[in-house]
Amino acid sequence: MRYAMVIDTLKCVGCSDCVVACQTENNVPIGYCRDWITETVNGAYPQVELELKSERCNHCENAPCVRCCPTGASHMVEGGIVLVTPNECIGCGACIESCPYDARFQHPDGYVDKCTFCHHRLKKGEQPACVEVCPTKCMYFGDLDDPTSHVSKLLETRKYKVLAPEAGTKPHVYYLIK
Repeated sequence: MRYAMVIDTLKCVGCSDCVVACQTENNVPIGYCRDWITETVNGAYPQVELELKSERCNHCENAPCVRCCPTGASHMVEGGIVLVTPNECIGCGACIESCPYDARFQHPDGYVDKCTFCHHRLKKGEQPACVEVCPTKCMYFGDLDDPTSHVSKLLETRKYKVLAPEAGTKPHVYYLIK
């Protein structure tokens, strides 16, 4: 099993419901976030395009944050989800520096925090909180190894991109662009 998130940039309206759902579900301290909305403007007037997308940890197959963690606090679990064990993290920040997606932050309690794809919800058969609350239903979550999963079918039939492909991390967050 390889979990992945697919986000349709043509449906995202930048409402930030995913951000608020994540903060609430995961008790993220005020002023911090595990996911965020980006806005990119391409082109020149009058041919201007706006791209809105929800970004987070990409749960990379080749995760530099896991390789560089001196204590093993950053690790990968079943399904390819990258997690941090807070009581094993010494807060050195090596993983923050190694992440090409700026997806980690120093939690006020001294450990590094990030998106977990709501691992605790997945264990109960639920979707990540961000996916569940999205009013435009632009976020999808599932198993890349299952050819019948919605994420597999979307990636098979739609044009998509990943962030920072040149980093060689093999990210598992995909953005549908056409």
